[in-house]
Amino acid sequence: MLKKLNRTNAGLHQTRTVKVLQFGDGNFLRGFATWIFDILNEKTNFNGDIHTIHPLRKGSTKSIDEQDGLYHLLLNGLREGKVVSETRLITCVSGTINPYTEFQKFLQAGENPDLQFIISNTTEAGIVFNPSDQSPEEIPDSFPGKATLLMYRRFEFFQGDPDKGVIFMPCELIEQNGDTLKSIMIKYSTLWKLPDTFIEWLDTANIFCNSLVDRIVPGFPSDTIDQIQNTTGYEDRLMVAAEPYHLWVIEAPDKVQELFPTEKAGLSVKYVDDLTPYLVRKVRILNGAHTTLLPVAYLHGLRMVKESVDNKFIGDFIRKAIYNEIIPTLDLPEEELREFADDVLERFQNPFIKHQLISIALNSISKFKVRVLPTILEYKNRIGKLPENLIYSFAALIRLYKGEWRGEIIPLNDSPEVLALFKDAWKSNDVDVLLQKVLSNEAFWGEDLTKVDGLVEGLKEALNKLEKL
Repeated sequence: MLKKLNRTNAGLHQTRTVKVLQFGDGNFLRGFATWIFDILNEKTNFNGDIHTIHPLRKGSTKSIDEQDGLYHLLLNGLREGKVVSETRLITCVSGTINPYTEFQKFLQAGENPDLQFIISNTTEAGIVFNPSDQSPEEIPDSFPGKATLLMYRRFEFFQGDPDKGVIFMPCELIEQNGDTLKSIMIKYSTLWKLPDTFIEWLDTANIFCNSLVDRIVPGFPSDTIDQIQNTTGYEDRLMVAAEPYHLWVIEAPDKVQELFPTEKAGLSVKYVDDLTPYLVRKVRILNGAHTTLLPVAYLHGLRMVKESVDNKFIGDFIRKAIYNEIIPTLDLPEEELREFADDVLERFQNPFIKHQLISIALNSISKFKVRVLPTILEYKNRIGKLPENLIYSFAALIRLYKGEWRGEIIPLNDSPEVLALFKDAWKSNDVDVLLQKVLSNEAFWGEDLTKVDGLVEGLKEALNKLEKL
């Protein structure tokens, strides 16, 4: 019979000093950042626990509280070509706070003298200024508003002690996430007429790190949960599955590296002066490869990412696109870029992740504009010609947006404006008219692509090849 997972049944009777507040209790943070702190506790002298802050008015912390913050993390995937399957009991979450029902407890968390880090993942829409958060006397809806109140309590409690600042390491997938969070917190401080001395302390005594995170965290393993629970011996309703690969790139001064000694734990955390090249690398290689792969693989009759990369023709195609066309347009060392690309392809081949091509087709036009088009233009600029494989993908995307292929309806999911334009463009039996309507739409691409030398001709040739499949 399975035992309830809690600290008593697991024989865990000691908790550590709380050094981390974590805004967000979803799958990603529990499968990424929380896991990293748990590893630090095991392999370094970090010796710190986490209290999670529930970010939404709806929902509760009941499930986490019932398990005393414990849960299992499953790492399933490939590492250097070998199958990895590991299970780890995460023990570093020792408490939860719901600020909507425990407002004073939430503010009192700022009085903790041992607090060092605040991490967050409140989705891309989480780091925003909400003008409805008008008063510091009520719990704000926005994460930056809550963080401002918390830090103001800390400022008052420790009388502006500059040594009581904390390190913010947001995980939201927006550019300059740390800088953005800081600017919004200062904006709330001004709106709420908080003292100038607090704003100065917030600015100078605290460190706001821009960071970039990367790990696929599918979440609760519903298809294998019974087998896993029988192995662990516990009923675990908070179990999380993730891939072995992880990367955290952080813009941070030396102090952060001293307090967050990830190198000593063998973790893939990279401290940099500017993470922009790493953001571009991720967007162009990882996200760009997904977007490049999708239309070509789909029109060749494939439906899953893994089977596409395993397919000889599609596998060769995407490798040529990455190594011969994407990497030459990037400015990091080639060896580092190729190593990252190797990891990307291995992640695409993860047998434990069922990734449907159509699931990454959402808003493909805007994705192509951000992830692939800059590579095409940069390749043309640097090499002097258009990249053959990326042009083939571009043509396949245009063909995909006809909405049908060999009598099969393609379930496109994009904005009404995008779908309407392609529907109108495909009414023509003239490929020149089609490409003129699609490529000249500056609202889609940010510029008139008919003016890119050779692009119309290249796409016409690729579209003809596709029709002969």
